[in-house]
Amino acid sequence: MRYAQGRPRIREWDAVRGFALCGILPVDIWQITDMAATTGPGEMVPVRHVLSVSFEGRFFPIFSFLFGLSFALFLDDAAEQTDRPRLVLVRRLLALGAIGLVHHQFQPGEALLPYAIVGLVILLPAFALPNWVVLSVGTAVTLAVALTLGGGLAMVPGLFLLGLATARYGIADTLDERGWQIGAVFALALPAAVLADRWEYRTPYLELWSTPASPVAGLFGALAYLTGLLLLMRIEPGQVLSEVLEPLGRMALTNYVCATAVILLADPWLGLSGSDNYAALLGSAVAIIAAQAIVSAVWLRFFRYGPLEWVWRCVTWWEWVPARPVRVPSRRY
Repeated sequence: MRYAQGRPRIREWDAVRGFALCGILPVDIWQITDMAATTGPGEMVPVRHVLSVSFEGRFFPIFSFLFGLSFALFLDDAAEQTDRPRLVLVRRLLALGAIGLVHHQFQPGEALLPYAIVGLVILLPAFALPNWVVLSVGTAVTLAVALTLGGGLAMVPGLFLLGLATARYGIADTLDERGWQIGAVFALALPAAVLADRWEYRTPYLELWSTPASPVAGLFGALAYLTGLLLLMRIEPGQVLSEVLEPLGRMALTNYVCATAVILLADPWLGLSGSDNYAALLGSAVAIIAAQAIVSAVWLRFFRYGPLEWVWRCVTWWEWVPARPVRVPSRRY
C-alpha cells in the first residue's frame, strides 16, 4: 500500500488551517441561520458590523490558499509513488466534489464543491505552467476579483494559484528559515489591514456592494492574520496555541462539515434564524470550536486521519488506507 507508512506533515500549516477554520465558523453560523444583518434600511446591527470587519472575508482566503498549497504538495508526493499522479489528483478532486455536493444541500454557500471545480478546471492545468506564470496570474486574478467582482468564491482561482506558487517556490517547506521575511510581510500587512478595515467600517452598508472595500480589507486582514500567526508560533505561547490548533487543522474537512450539522441541529433551540442575538452566535462558535478541538485531539491519538479525511484518502488512492497511527517525521505534508 502506497500510504501504509503515512506522510509526514508540516505542522505549521495544520495549525494555520485550524486557525482559519475557527475564523470561518462565526460567518458560517450567521449565513446558515440567516441572522439579521440590519436594524433598518442601511443600518447594520452594531455587533454584526464589528464581527464582519473582524471575521468576514478574512479567514476564507487563508482556507482557500491552503487548499491550493496542499493540492500542490499532494501532487508532488503522488509523483514519487505513482507514474500517474494527475489521475490520483483528479480522483481526489472528484471525491471532494462529491462531499461538497452533499454538503451543499445543507449549506448552499459552502466551499468544497467550488474548490473541486476550480481544482479540476484551473489548478490541474496550471501544474504545467512555469512558476513565475502561476505566481503572476494568481496575483493578478486575486487583485482583479477583489477590485471588481466583490470577492467571495470568485477569489478561489487566484488564491489556489497563489497556494500552488508558494509550494512550488519551496516556501511551504522552509518556514523555519523565513522568520525575517514573514516579519517583513506582517509589518506591511498589519497597517494596511487596519486602514482597509477602517475603510470598510466607515462605508455605508448599502454601498458595500458597489465598492471594493470589503474584499480588499479581507485580503489585507487575511495576510496579517496568516503572517501574525506564523510569527506567534515561533514563541512559547504560540507553540501552545499551535498544539491546540493542529488537530483542528488535520481534521479540517470533518470539522467543517460537522459544524454545519451541529449548527442546523442547534438552531431550533438557539433561535438564531432571523435574530440579531450575536452573543449567542459567539457562544455557539466558542462551544463548537472547543468541542471540536477536544474531539480532534482525542481522535488523532487513536487514528491517523479524521473520518472524512480517511474516506477521502481511500477514494483518492483507490485502496484501503490504514487508519491506525504510525510514527513518522513531522516536516512534510
